[in-house]
Amino acid sequence: MIQGIFYARFFPQEGTKIVAQSPPGCIVPEPGVNKPCLFDFSVLQEYIIPRKAFCNRYITVNDPEGKYSVLGFPVSIPSPRYDRNEFIFNFGLVVECEAVADQIPYERVVRRLAVTFAEMEKQNFYLSQDPARYHLGGSTGSLDHHSYHQQMQQHILQQQQQIASSSGSIGGAASTSFAQRRPIESLLEIIKEDLNNYGECMIPVDDANTINMKLFPHHPTPPEVKGWHVPVAKMKFADIVDPTWDLTLQRVIAHIDGVSDVRRIAFNADVSLELTQLALRHLLYYDTILLLDMFFFGACYAPRPAMADFVANMGGMVDECANYVCIIGSHTGSSNNPTSASRSHHDTLGSSGGGASKNLSPTTASRVGSAADLAALSAGLSSSNNKNQHRISNYMLIKLMTTFCVGKTVMEWLKGHLDGGFEVLRFVDVRRLVQFGLIKGLLYRVHKHVISKQYLAALATGQTRPIAGGDPLQKYTDGLHTFDEIITEQNLTDSEIMEKLKGFPAPAGDLTVLYR
Repeated sequence: MIQGIFYARFFPQEGTKIVAQSPPGCIVPEPGVNKPCLFDFSVLQEYIIPRKAFCNRYITVNDPEGKYSVLGFPVSIPSPRYDRNEFIFNFGLVVECEAVADQIPYERVVRRLAVTFAEMEKQNFYLSQDPARYHLGGSTGSLDHHSYHQQMQQHILQQQQQIASSSGSIGGAASTSFAQRRPIESLLEIIKEDLNNYGECMIPVDDANTINMKLFPHHPTPPEVKGWHVPVAKMKFADIVDPTWDLTLQRVIAHIDGVSDVRRIAFNADVSLELTQLALRHLLYYDTILLLDMFFFGACYAPRPAMADFVANMGGMVDECANYVCIIGSHTGSSNNPTSASRSHHDTLGSSGGGASKNLSPTTASRVGSAADLAALSAGLSSSNNKNQHRISNYMLIKLMTTFCVGKTVMEWLKGHLDGGFEVLRFVDVRRLVQFGLIKGLLYRVHKHVISKQYLAALATGQTRPIAGGDPLQKYTDGLHTFDEIITEQNLTDSEIMEKLKGFPAPAGDLTVLYR
């Protein structure tokens, strides 16, 4: 948000002065304004109107306290009609010192102000004919800011009176044209209020010029989308997709269900993998989806420090989790039989667990979880209609979530709870439980990597060469590739990869499987 906006100008006799500012007293003190200034103008004065080498370029400077940043574009217009043969001014914004990405949208505003007023000055000397110039014309000494702004306000008042007196007359005199223009202080005030409230402004300056500006949000460059990623919707695409959207994007969106990986989505949508990845990056850019890893019962998950918030039920997180993962009263719909619900649920998880292996036939009919459910989860929403229906206790949910650990697969975690007398599959959707933990930052995936010492040594010496007809797994043995990548690209299951590694042409003890 813009905290202040100002127009500064260099005068041959007085030096750098703030000609106009909004709100009053934000940069330099003004009479009748008791509000403190945002920063010490005397400290940053030399950066607001800097040396000639820094003119005509975008600059930013932070105040010594590190609380505010001044964004400016000092402009120098050389011409013999000016004193010292040049006219120097700067329109600057004052914003809070935040991340650099938060200041990027304002750069275009500062550049637009500088370019617009520079062109207006070149065309009709808009800035050099400012009322402040006339009060400085007969002055030989320097003025303090209080008297400076007091005299400037008097000139603005006279200007408004001239506008009122000449409103009924038509003339082309320069004095009439000068009187009918909008004061710069009022321009700055309107610009600040419109950009803060609406993110855009359209302000007529005079009969021939209008200031049009708009703030565009800055989105960071999205990460690369890989074939083994699973996109999860953060909103209900069905409510916003328009028939005029890109056809490829529409086909890809239709298959985002929170279960299918990118390669399966490309297969089901009949779209090339490259175009699918490009479409998903477009959705990532606008923060409408997030990427997770594929779910397998043979995968390992471990808790993060944020698990403490889940145990303390911060913000009702456990209740939100229960509404999302519990089978009874959550997403079984018309099924009231726990046994049948457990059986269909087990079949669903079985099909989704092997979703990236062997054939790519669609299994969307048996999948649990829609884009709407996942959007509600990522938005932190919970269904209030299920609060009075039966579900497992918060204690059991916390126990289930906190018992994930390194070195224990989901299947082993599930067997441990079954041996303890709790039928997890009867009450909880395990995939949704893991997904909830990943989205909320409670869990992280422990990936499997395979490393070949011989292959690493060959890479280090530059002697490795691709062998025609060689083992296709060799390129994955440098420790940089996860098993998810091998499963997706080689169309193998986890067990098949382990079997092939046992027959890998390498000395005994050369291969090592790491979990990290």
